[in-house]
Amino acid sequence: MTTYSRVRGLPVVTLGEAQEIGTLASLTVDAAGGRITHIRVTGRRGRAQGAVGWNALHAIGTDAVLVESDVLSQAGPPGPGNEALGVRVLSEDGDDRGTVQDIVFDASSGRIEKVVTTLGEVAGDRLLGLGDHALVVRGDLTAGPEG
Repeated sequence: MTTYSRVRGLPVVTLGEAQEIGTLASLTVDAAGGRITHIRVTGRRGRAQGAVGWNALHAIGTDAVLVESDVLSQAGPPGPGNEALGVRVLSEDGDDRGTVQDIVFDASSGRIEKVVTTLGEVAGDRLLGLGDHALVVRGDLTAGPEG
């Protein structure tokens, strides 16, 4: 498993040419789907470079994120996306569940395993939505997948 805090700031490099296209600035999270859909890349001097789809990632290593060589021609504008780190976590009933400290995910699939908050951990399958002000999770955190 990989953590958001570990990959943020890593250089993003093309696989064939070893060309650094920027730095991993953030992750686009599909909370309802429980997965990461894109990485957002910042170019030199912090300027927005674009969003790279998860399917264009080759590998996430300890020193860099490797992307397919033709990713520059496919990269779209950064688009809207909410930063998850530091965001408040609320249950669907409005109960405070802390603040997001980190996200643990599978580096090969982008599936979110869990969200680490200041008040504990929330399983990835409990996520409902991520907005400007909060990450919303299912209210009954003790229930199993069917409940």
